[in-house]
Amino acid sequence: MLFAAALYLLIFPNSLGLAQTEKSPLESLYEQNTMSVLWFQKSGEAKALYYQGYYLGKLRLDEILSKKPKRNGLKPAIVLDIDETVLDNSPYHAWMVQTGKGDPIDWSDWFNRAEAKPLPGALDFLKYAESRGVEIFYISNRKEAHKEATIKNLQMVGAPKADKEHVLLQQEKEIGKEIRREQVAKDYDIVLLFGDNLGDFKGFDQLSAADRKKSVDRINAEFGSKFIVFPNPMYGDWEGAIYNYDLKKAPAEYMKIRKDNLQSFEP
Repeated sequence: MLFAAALYLLIFPNSLGLAQTEKSPLESLYEQNTMSVLWFQKSGEAKALYYQGYYLGKLRLDEILSKKPKRNGLKPAIVLDIDETVLDNSPYHAWMVQTGKGDPIDWSDWFNRAEAKPLPGALDFLKYAESRGVEIFYISNRKEAHKEATIKNLQMVGAPKADKEHVLLQQEKEIGKEIRREQVAKDYDIVLLFGDNLGDFKGFDQLSAADRKKSVDRINAEFGSKFIVFPNPMYGDWEGAIYNYDLKKAPAEYMKIRKDNLQSFEP
């Protein structure tokens, strides 16, 4: 009797309301990010890489300040991205995975909460840089409309120099960050840059996936020397480049492109 009942459930699961709700293409697309977000939030490796990056930044800063004369008398400065460099936005991406919502992706509700936590090592390094007399600039592609909330969040976690003069956000129709970096470079000697996206450094905007890798090879000596990169498997231009920066495709198209770009072996 028990065997017959089990067999019936296997053949007719809907009869007892056991059928799972079919996911929409968008929900399936976001669900693919589960392991990336989980790794970012739960792995000791992710935490270790942040500590490592900021420790390397401290070593390089000490070396630069001890050996490098001021360029034309300019004060030394460091430039940092904000998201996934100083502040942790992974809860927003976890929400997208769990709910299948967020299309089109709009960070406004999350940014306006000003609840993002600091990433490992970030505050200690920033306070150390400030103690060494180094100017600090935060250059992010958050929109200008989020400036007040962004400054509030940075101030709440204790980030130094979190004010309108040092938090430079993306202006309307602006592509990339180079204009803002050049603006800082007029008055300061930028000695180190920190980010989780190659677009946080010069020369990577709108490059194809292949050209991004070639550019990394070409300037490989800059990484760990002037550029400090942090891990972010959740989102970024690395993914946008795979789509040729076309962010208006259907979810099913994105999933196909992802699989088509995998390099597998022939069993």
